[in-house]
Amino acid sequence: MERKKVTITGLLNKKKENKPITMLTAYDFPLASIIDEAGIDMILVGDSVGMVVLGYENTLPVTMDDMLHHCKAVARGTKYAFLVGDMPFMSYQVSSEEAIRNAGRFVKEGNCDAVKLEGGIEVIDQIKAIVKAGIPAMSHIGLTPQSATQLGGFKVQGKTAVSAEKIIDDAIRLEKVGCFGIILECIPDKISKIITSKVKIPTIGIGAGIHCDGQVLVTYDILGLYKKFTPKFAKKYTDVFLQIKKAAEQYKAEVEERKFPAKEHSFTIDEKELKKLKM
Repeated sequence: MERKKVTITGLLNKKKENKPITMLTAYDFPLASIIDEAGIDMILVGDSVGMVVLGYENTLPVTMDDMLHHCKAVARGTKYAFLVGDMPFMSYQVSSEEAIRNAGRFVKEGNCDAVKLEGGIEVIDQIKAIVKAGIPAMSHIGLTPQSATQLGGFKVQGKTAVSAEKIIDDAIRLEKVGCFGIILECIPDKISKIITSKVKIPTIGIGAGIHCDGQVLVTYDILGLYKKFTPKFAKKYTDVFLQIKKAAEQYKAEVEERKFPAKEHSFTIDEKELKKLKM
């Protein structure tokens, strides 16, 4: 069967049919191409690019220009997956007008299918405005890295009845204003189960347990490429870091021992032409 482009309708149908949704991050053309070919449903160009690619301590310094640059590259490598652009810090918090303008840039310039915003009731007006403007929006609640300092650091959210009720209420309100999906980060699995049962839109978990409609991880975490920090909820499926390091060390040794380049890596010139050189 020929694979078709993933759509919002297709994602909603997956929830209805209880078929898990897969989502990974990508930041460049080759990684996006591989993920897309692997059959992943959704690709998120996350503002995590700031940490895993650009080397920042957190996601806060990431700009719109940074995000659009990477979205364009990922879009060129994505044929089937549903592509979501992550709106960076202060690209939507100031006003609904600015939120619409920047969301529009993700679609028009970054070639994204949708945008993602962190926050619940705090950004409900911006999300409502973006959706009204005809731009699909995905929300992100629970642990929201852009406001982690305000939340007391990178900690599990929703561990008390009060905070859990806030997250559940946020999810219900976000569906009402038109979000097509919700990312739930670092919340207890029983809370994500309640949310998933209460909303008709897909819930995508990251550190939120098995009961979500789908899962998302930072690709650099599953590949072992980011060594500064690995969250508890991330599973490392391979260690590309060590593979690249080993290849670089082997290359270094062969160059220093004059084993590379070998004859098969070199080009030749006809001896007759060589003799014609006036040297």
